[in-house]
Amino acid sequence: MKATVDWTGNASFKATSGTGHTVQLDGPPDHGGQDLGPRPMEMLLMGVGGCSSFDVMSILKKSRQDVTACHAELEAERADAVPSVFTRIHLHFVVTGHNLKEKQVERAVSLSAEKYCSASIMLGKAGVEISHSYEIHEAE
Repeated sequence: MKATVDWTGNASFKATSGTGHTVQLDGPPDHGGQDLGPRPMEMLLMGVGGCSSFDVMSILKKSRQDVTACHAELEAERADAVPSVFTRIHLHFVVTGHNLKEKQVERAVSLSAEKYCSASIMLGKAGVEISHSYEIHEAE
């Protein structure tokens, strides 16, 4: 896997993935940013959410659950001192569908957390406290 990051002025950077997708990153205004894109640590948090959501949906599809929506809410805390690393991340999944089985949703979230989500597992091994929860909504 490869990526490039190019400075685009002030505290802004254009990140390009090895597959050719680009994201504009920017620092906070008090550090010269112009709010042109997410902060790098926000991207890291979104990456954890995307990685885990991908796993949860894949597992639920394989278990033939009729999911109509999957929404992940992430909350993170960071250290006060520099480097301001993540110290805690909580992922809360809101899974909506028809006749979803709670055991299947619980299993999908657990498997992502313990076995499949490379991003959250990597951060957990680095000392970040990572927790997960879920709720199930019946689709209309």
